[in-house]
Amino acid sequence: MQVFWDLRMSSCGVGPARIRAVPFFPSFFRCIALCLLLLPLVAPAQAQSVPVRLDAPEPLGELLKKHLDFLGQRDPASLDDGGQIALMRRARKEIREILATEGYFSPAINRGRDEDGNLTIQVVPGARTTITAVELSFSGEISHEGEGRPDRLAALRARWGLPVGQPFRQADWDGAKQQLLDALATREHAAARIVESQVLVDAEKATAALRVHLDSGPVFRFGVLQVSGLSDHDESLVRRYRPPEPGTLYSLERLLRFQTTLQNTPYFASVVAEIDPQTASPEAVPVRVQVVEAQPKRVGFGVGISSNTGYRVETSYRNTNFHGHAWNLNSGVRLEQRRQLGYADIFLPPATNGNLDSIGVLAEQTDISGLKTQRQAIGVVRTMPSGNIENRLAFNYQHEILTPDGSQRSSRDALTANWSWTHRAVDDILDPHEGHVLNLQLGGASRALLSDRNFVRIYGRYQHFIPVRSRDVLILRAEGGMTVAESREGVPQDFLFRTGGSQTVRGYGYQSLGVRDGTATVGGRYLAVTSLEYVHWYKGDWGLAAFVDAGNANDERKLFKMQLGYGLGPRWRSPAGPIALDLAYGQSDHRLRLQFAIAIAF
Repeated sequence: MQVFWDLRMSSCGVGPARIRAVPFFPSFFRCIALCLLLLPLVAPAQAQSVPVRLDAPEPLGELLKKHLDFLGQRDPASLDDGGQIALMRRARKEIREILATEGYFSPAINRGRDEDGNLTIQVVPGARTTITAVELSFSGEISHEGEGRPDRLAALRARWGLPVGQPFRQADWDGAKQQLLDALATREHAAARIVESQVLVDAEKATAALRVHLDSGPVFRFGVLQVSGLSDHDESLVRRYRPPEPGTLYSLERLLRFQTTLQNTPYFASVVAEIDPQTASPEAVPVRVQVVEAQPKRVGFGVGISSNTGYRVETSYRNTNFHGHAWNLNSGVRLEQRRQLGYADIFLPPATNGNLDSIGVLAEQTDISGLKTQRQAIGVVRTMPSGNIENRLAFNYQHEILTPDGSQRSSRDALTANWSWTHRAVDDILDPHEGHVLNLQLGGASRALLSDRNFVRIYGRYQHFIPVRSRDVLILRAEGGMTVAESREGVPQDFLFRTGGSQTVRGYGYQSLGVRDGTATVGGRYLAVTSLEYVHWYKGDWGLAAFVDAGNANDERKLFKMQLGYGLGPRWRSPAGPIALDLAYGQSDHRLRLQFAIAIAF
């Protein structure tokens, strides 16, 4: 047992000191027990709190409860006669201010008691104030005579957000003024300001008259480009992304579009594009662009998994200032279970007309559905974007070696020209809910130009998104292609067709639908795929999809037979697009397969 030493004097007070060992724990616990017994006798009684309640009609009651911190449980000592008078004085002040923002300027606020005798603050809001008059006046350049200005003023007045007959709310009043100011300041009149704004309230009649006067200031036009923050790159790189033309009318939307375009390039970590509304030269206001350059060299590593090609590891290297010419080098090595590849692409800065040029090399090896391929390719691409439409022209030379299981090995060479046209008209490019995407392709090769076979490939894919109710979406997809050639022999696999797997005909193995060669599946000259999918989105980012797919690839039209697959699976909205995990049944081979992919529009 632990002990402590207690030094005590003898009982007579003059004897020698003696030392005695006393047990620690029993004495300690006796002391604690004694204190606990005496505590109720010496501690003051804890007073019970009492509630302060609010009696007000909804939804005003909920609004008031959010902002009044004196409601709820309170100390009775603070609610004596003087305390209640002070509380009601505070309540009347704060409640009147809150109700005034909702258009109630003559409320009755009284003290009452509930059934238990507790203090209740009773609120009768009274009549809500209604707008009976609106006066909008303008000065500055917009008020001068000129072509189109009367129509512009009429449009501004027609778009006023708080018209006669509408209830007055402070939030609506502030929003209407800001909307009116933005209509001027974001187009042409960057220095527009509100000179005067008034609300004249008649509390007895519950009416309000509104007055707003705006000064538009002068008309602004874009001037010269001024760029700061560059070190690795030249100002000519910024000019390649089509800044606002000098002399054109100022538009905030145009300025922000230019800023977003620069921000989306790999060259800059941040971009701010602005003008000075207080400039002395609004007829040619400089466009100021402040940039922070991104690190030009980056190395990346990644892992992943796909139901089509299996597990994946990847490393990549990027240099956005390759050879000091603002060339964007993207290169990497990707190792998958059924596919391995190495690549290097150089993307040049855009031309002044917006065209994008690139050159790339590729070495790839695959083992899919019994077909082993080895491919080396080099190509050049020109991409020509124009709004929602993108044209792409590519020239590519490739050498390919095919080894089907149970059949003979072969090789083929082709110098191909390819044209692709894509039209995207969707509400969200990553998570479409409404709209469509259409892609058309035309390509081919000739024996006269380093190719083993004359052929022409035609391909099209269409995806349509139909909103259902407020959250759900119906997705229709159609895909078809044809390779015009005497035979599939000598035609590279990229210009023939196989299908099956996620985002094609679900319920079948990846690229398992095609032409049988030995025990392998190889590409055929004909392709047809259709799909119907319904996605029900729950609250949040989760949904459930049900789908039916049908399709096949073959080498003979008379032997063509559509294969059916159907199933269902969850959806989750990720930052990269909805992730789909599908349990699909292939009707022809009577198998269930679990397949997953990022279900974005192509």
